[in-house]
Amino acid sequence: MSKSKIISTDDILATLCHSVTGVLTSASGNSISYSAMVQKITRTCMRPDIGCFVLFDGGFTGLVVTNFTSQAAMEIYGDYMRNMGMPEEEIAHSHLSDDVSNVLGELMNQIVGDFTSKVREQLHTSITQNQPKMMAINKQVQISVDTTMDRPQARRVTFTTSKQNIFYLELAMDKTEFIKLHDFDIVDAIDPDDIIENEAKQKAEKAKAKSKEAEQDDADDADDADDDFMAGLGL
Repeated sequence: MSKSKIISTDDILATLCHSVTGVLTSASGNSISYSAMVQKITRTCMRPDIGCFVLFDGGFTGLVVTNFTSQAAMEIYGDYMRNMGMPEEEIAHSHLSDDVSNVLGELMNQIVGDFTSKVREQLHTSITQNQPKMMAINKQVQISVDTTMDRPQARRVTFTTSKQNIFYLELAMDKTEFIKLHDFDIVDAIDPDDIIENEAKQKAEKAKAKSKEAEQDDADDADDADDDFMAGLGL
């Protein structure tokens, strides 16, 4: 009899970390990495300069908190806006700007959305999330966010941006284990953006091919006209 595979809290945390690096790297156009060393902590807190929290429930209950320094927040925000083609004069220059909080909140929403999708594919269970709450926090204020869990486990992971700025992710969730009874295929999620991008590429390639074909036909017609003219001259 084959030994069952057990997926623990730390495995779920690793999946969440992959979602963070994947979404933020794609959004900013720069590499985001995380430490292989994870801290065990007793509670999750929102800390300066910008904090965000989101709750999820369903197959298991948990809380995700991200804490950005002002430097890390502005780097990710600025890179994201430039990557979207935003003019420099329209990019905010203070981490206290509502635009910075709104953008980071939307990125956090994408991260948790990607995470819930991976949980559904890899663990065959479903979790739901609330809308992330992102806010700038005064250095003198520390906000603790509590959620009801039977046997909570908390972890903190350090992330590093391409400019070596630091931000942190904290996860609190019920102590749980998923036991894999038999092998199954993990079906890759279909990304609508990828479908649209592939369709656009195919259309562009077809249009380019038709354009080349038309240019070749025009060149052949010009050559035929030159041949007819030379023949009329008896040459």
